[in-house]
Amino acid sequence: MALTEIKVPDIGDFSEVGVIEVLVKVGDTIKVEQSLLTVESDKASMEIPSSHAGVVKEIKVALGDKVKEGSVIVVLETAEAAPAPAPAAAAPVAAAPAPVAAAPVAAAPVAAAPAASSTVDLKIPDIGDFKDVAVIEMLVKVGDTVTVEQSLFTVESDKASMEIPSPTAGTITALTIKVGDTVNIGDVVGQITVQGAAAAAAPVSTPAQAAAPVAAPVAAPAQAAAPVAAPAVAAAAPAHNPTVAPSGQLPHASPSVRKFARELGVPLAEVKGSGQKGRITADDVQAFTKSVMAGAVQTLAQQAAAPKASSGGNVGGLEVLAWPKIDFAKFGPVERKDLSRIKKISGANLHRNWVMIPHVTNNDLADITDLEAFRVSTNAESAKAKSDVKVTMLAFVIKALVAALKKFPEFNASLDGDTLVYKQYFNIGFAADTPNGLVVPVLKDADKKGIMQISQEMGELAKKARDGKLGAADMQGGCMSISSLGGIGGTNFTPIVNAPEVAILGLSKGQMTPVWDGKQFVPRLMLPLSLSYDHRVIDGALAARFNAYLGAVLADYRRILL
Repeated sequence: MALTEIKVPDIGDFSEVGVIEVLVKVGDTIKVEQSLLTVESDKASMEIPSSHAGVVKEIKVALGDKVKEGSVIVVLETAEAAPAPAPAAAAPVAAAPAPVAAAPVAAAPVAAAPAASSTVDLKIPDIGDFKDVAVIEMLVKVGDTVTVEQSLFTVESDKASMEIPSPTAGTITALTIKVGDTVNIGDVVGQITVQGAAAAAAPVSTPAQAAAPVAAPVAAPAQAAAPVAAPAVAAAAPAHNPTVAPSGQLPHASPSVRKFARELGVPLAEVKGSGQKGRITADDVQAFTKSVMAGAVQTLAQQAAAPKASSGGNVGGLEVLAWPKIDFAKFGPVERKDLSRIKKISGANLHRNWVMIPHVTNNDLADITDLEAFRVSTNAESAKAKSDVKVTMLAFVIKALVAALKKFPEFNASLDGDTLVYKQYFNIGFAADTPNGLVVPVLKDADKKGIMQISQEMGELAKKARDGKLGAADMQGGCMSISSLGGIGGTNFTPIVNAPEVAILGLSKGQMTPVWDGKQFVPRLMLPLSLSYDHRVIDGALAARFNAYLGAVLADYRRILL
């Protein structure tokens, strides 16, 4: 083994740059070209890679230190037999800003253009030893008037981010790229019209000279480039650009952190950085992701997607009046309490579902007299066997609902545009009451489980819900939901369909009711069934048949075997 000093490679025309992030620690095992630290000048932010593989024995720099080409930054313990890499491989990052700064526009030949106007091709300048770099942000649009060196768009490799400047002043007349495209040196990406005397000073659009703008086209310290918006977020709120912070500046993060955020779909502009000068670290991205998953925070896209109760205008295609603003305190004492997190989230979904789905509710009764007697005797047997599992009527209803979904597959479907998606699995959601509001955990593969297992898993999911420990996976993938008020009271109600499902079953409190058996009235325990459905998918006759069949199964559970 041998000790090898890792030095700062050629980083271009920069005398000293600041260390803004240390990406490794003593004891780490690293690979060739693995990033060791991030440095930043007033024009560029870049990661310094390792020229060797080995174990970190000593770190020679700290946050805030200044380094330059040749500075020792890390000492590695490497295998003695390992050959030293070629000089070109020792500094893959430096290729980004260095060649650019070395060829200023002032040195380019001057076109003999007329004084009136001329059109200049916008080409990708020499960005170093990088191929297919991604366009991560457009900073101008067609029709914009720009000045010399004004940034036009931002590109990013896996090691560096940079802004591409305009080679001259003028008006953008064409742009042939968009966010997500990849570009290379010399690519023509648009045109700029140069007016008057500026036209004469415009550089000739030759591949050699036009590709060399003034100064390194890289992100300024407070404007380190941000990633492309996550597709899911962009779809939720097209008007919101998560790459730009509210201040108009780009988020402050290294390329590796931005790549990490892209993979997770995190809008960096909404992440608060804990690093030096507010820089966003990988830990910040992870913490933000955990907060969103736990519901502690909402992204701007989620907030934008939620209807605002206080504003009027168009909601789901309907024109509505603004919510009334009233000073309730003038009528008497009041107390204000914020809605719980669950109610804020579920409220927006309920509002959307009620406005956008044409609801119809079919009410029916199921005779559960014999089934309830069987349930009671089953629990008595379980108690004697000292089993902790307690069977509820809801478990029987879930199993019966699966049988109904198999017989009427339209209820086990979802709308996808003009297409109906029929599901071949049977996951049933059930509303669980918690101190903070209702949540809907999903019991997976209910068709493959017996009553005892369904009862046990329902109890476990309900406990997780009350403890606030339900994960996103616990509430996804439902085929149809059940909202049960049987333990409270009521006769009938209209449950709201839980999109993208097309139906929901509501259960009210079972009541002893006199029922005519053909000869006399006899007392029977009747369970009210309230079936709400999406009338775009299900018509009234089909809903009536579904509810009647479900009632028949609950009245005689042997029908499940047919």
